[in-house]
Amino acid sequence: MSRPLLPGIAGHPPAPHTLVMGVVNVTPDSFSDGGLWLDADAAVARGRQLVADGADVVDVGGESTRPGALRVDEATELERVVPVVRDLVADGVAVSVDTMRSSVAAAAWEAGAALVNDVSGGRADPDMLRVVAEVGAPFVVMHWRAHSAAMQHGDHTHYDDVVRDVLTELRGQVDAALEAGVRADRIVVDPGLGFSKTGEQNWTVLAELEAFAALGHPVLVAASRKRFLGELLAEGDDLRPADRRDDATAALSTLAARAGAWAVRVHEARPSADAVRVVARLAGSSP
Repeated sequence: MSRPLLPGIAGHPPAPHTLVMGVVNVTPDSFSDGGLWLDADAAVARGRQLVADGADVVDVGGESTRPGALRVDEATELERVVPVVRDLVADGVAVSVDTMRSSVAAAAWEAGAALVNDVSGGRADPDMLRVVAEVGAPFVVMHWRAHSAAMQHGDHTHYDDVVRDVLTELRGQVDAALEAGVRADRIVVDPGLGFSKTGEQNWTVLAELEAFAALGHPVLVAASRKRFLGELLAEGDDLRPADRRDDATAALSTLAARAGAWAVRVHEARPSADAVRVVARLAGSSP
């Protein structure tokens, strides 16, 4: 099967700018847009709109990973995800599948997905790394300590030095992927903003994104609409609503692009698509 190229990974030439990954949550309970795209036809239409607005890849997920979210069963996740992946691929869209299950990753890959985006970085499903290695899929290794229901509790947000500790743990996850046979040029790393991290810790990680590029793999930054932006933009005790955080998200897309991120994952594509192109143009004008 011919798959759309994802520039900058798997031996493909680099992109002219930081890529924009548009989010399609085929879920009833995602923190930002839960329920809007639960119908498969609506999800496919949303993916097409994201591409029209400048997204380079569409990330399709069937399980919410917001703080406190409970897991869905395998059959439900497959039913939500695979038809959407298949229809978008048929339109020539480069699709990423957002899943922690090896069975969903395998089915989405068979349907034409070009990337597996596992927020657990291979830790939630003991078969994930083997499956990804066998099919040769590019793979996002995100920093992860616990499932959503527990990730903000107990010791999961304790770090002696958040950047140093996240880097150390990410290296361990990358090493596990390599040992399982995942090719080095197919690994993308994600610092996991909002996952087992407080708002203050998220800002510290963002301030040192260059350190993650030093791991030697492309970096995905997924900050879109997250709670720490709602806290920053709060009016009194009321968080800024998730769907009113897109300007702040675009600002972070600009900073991520300046720091050399391979891609930014966002809910609205156009503002970030414009932002990364501005950064690329300025970089091309630098002496």
